[in-house]
Amino acid sequence: MVKPKSKITLLDGGMGQELLRRSSRKVTPMWSADIMLNEPTLVRDLHCEFIESGARVITLNTYTATPQRLKRENELAQLEHLHQAAMCAAQDAIDLSQRNDVAIAGSLPPLVASYHPEVSLSFEDSLESYRQLVQLQSPASDIFICETMSSVNEAKAACTAAKESGKPVWVAFSVSDSHPEQLRSGESLKEALAALETLAPEAILLNCSQPEAISACWPLMQASGAKIGAYANGFVSIDTLYPGDTVEALEMRNDLSPAHYAAHAMNWVDNGASIIGGCCEIGPAHIKALALKLQSEGLL
Repeated sequence: MVKPKSKITLLDGGMGQELLRRSSRKVTPMWSADIMLNEPTLVRDLHCEFIESGARVITLNTYTATPQRLKRENELAQLEHLHQAAMCAAQDAIDLSQRNDVAIAGSLPPLVASYHPEVSLSFEDSLESYRQLVQLQSPASDIFICETMSSVNEAKAACTAAKESGKPVWVAFSVSDSHPEQLRSGESLKEALAALETLAPEAILLNCSQPEAISACWPLMQASGAKIGAYANGFVSIDTLYPGDTVEALEMRNDLSPAHYAAHAMNWVDNGASIIGGCCEIGPAHIKALALKLQSEGLL
């Protein structure tokens, strides 16, 4: 049974692809971290646009600033600086917006590569790195999002570290586009939801998957006792992306206009979602369309 709709928490959209679109720099495997190092004003200004579009939670631009990714690119020495710069960019954007109702979410992403849990670390090693990221991001973070979690092991390690902060924790799973109701690891979403019950995150979401895949496994989400939500991507497919590649291999869909994306997201709202936003290729225009739709229904 779907609960009555209440006020919605609106997240921002995807930072990485939008930053690459605006940057004058060549795309590197460091992706958004390269822009954070070299063009921090772009990051601040994009945060500002998302806030102006209606987002009330903005996520730190630290997705690719993990110890493992930076070490692979011989940039591990930049770890602390990247997190400091990301926190400054988010805080400056909120100051410029002159709003007092915008929260900052810390980002706990896959440590090695998105969508490829087969290259992830053991639970113990993952936990150590996630604790390090939590410590780095805590000064500016109001909540933590464990995002694009593609296996149960990865999600449990990130959630465990985040819960130790004492701040609200959301866990967002990435599900298979071709086999909805499964994580990228092949583990069932049902199994993943059950595995998180003892950790009790404040919210469970689906992210960085096609909106159609998210909708297909929504009945399972509705059975969760936690708050639920989603923020989908706008990729045609993620099958061509491998660890260490650049994201130039990924193609944006041309059938996911702001209005079309808002229709998908409002379907999730109609079926119990209380947290929605966008992931890769979902920009400020999409968030604005979603905000206007939510406002028209008195949900924002």
